[in-house]
Amino acid sequence: MVLSRRLLPIVLAVLIWYSRTLSQARDAESVLAATREALGGDKNLVAVKTFVATGRSRQLRGNNLVPIEFEISCELPDKYVRKDEFPAQDTDVTVSGFRGDELIVFPQPPAGRGGPLPAQRLMTAKQDFARLMLGAFAASFPSYPLTLKYAAEGEAPEGRADILDVAGPPPFAARLVIRQDTHLPVMLIWNAPAPPPGGRGGGPPGAPPAGAAPPGATPPRGAEPAGPLPENRLYFADYRDVKGTKWPFRIRRAVGDNTIEETTFDRINVNLKIDPKKFEAPK
Repeated sequence: MVLSRRLLPIVLAVLIWYSRTLSQARDAESVLAATREALGGDKNLVAVKTFVATGRSRQLRGNNLVPIEFEISCELPDKYVRKDEFPAQDTDVTVSGFRGDELIVFPQPPAGRGGPLPAQRLMTAKQDFARLMLGAFAASFPSYPLTLKYAAEGEAPEGRADILDVAGPPPFAARLVIRQDTHLPVMLIWNAPAPPPGGRGGGPPGAPPAGAAPPGATPPRGAEPAGPLPENRLYFADYRDVKGTKWPFRIRRAVGDNTIEETTFDRINVNLKIDPKKFEAPK
């Protein structure tokens, strides 16, 4: 089954990249300032202390599209949890996230069964949080700090785009694509192993297969990959106003040429009081 590819032409934004000299380059600070203004302005963005987002995802598993209903709860800067339910399957609710440097995960993986280690799961949850924050805030938070530098400019039928290099705790590295006309983030690109079959149902989104090294890590001798890691892309779209800030209400993830997940937010509420129990794994 083929997923919607409405945003596929945006991929052209990265097909023609050219580096500028330092004297000509647009600096990341001015690009991000314009982007944050387009997202609602620093005053409104800084005022966001909590948010709760609900919606639906369709995730490709084999030849099937699996519907997922989710709730994301976040208390900035360092509490984040996502709960997934699978209405079409007799599958337990899954929970993944973090509270500071404490991993939140449910169900707990059986001891001795392999799979991602707790440190890997914590890193995956923080990276998912960081990617969402780039699309919604064009910024990072102390729980997973990032640095951004101007890299290049892209040319596409929709117009020009600024491309920023994003670096975080190793091995995190990505490129953020921001349209010059709207100043809104439209795509995040990084190289990493594809999520295993089962995706969120088998662990946090984007978790590597059992026993695999963290994305971007140097593989053990004799286990070098046959080729470069596949390109992952998040497409941010359908920005809407939420109490003076703009949020992407559609996010699509692709690995290589294949769309593996489409997410639609039904509702995003900011500055709600969140029950502290939300940031605990279910018993």
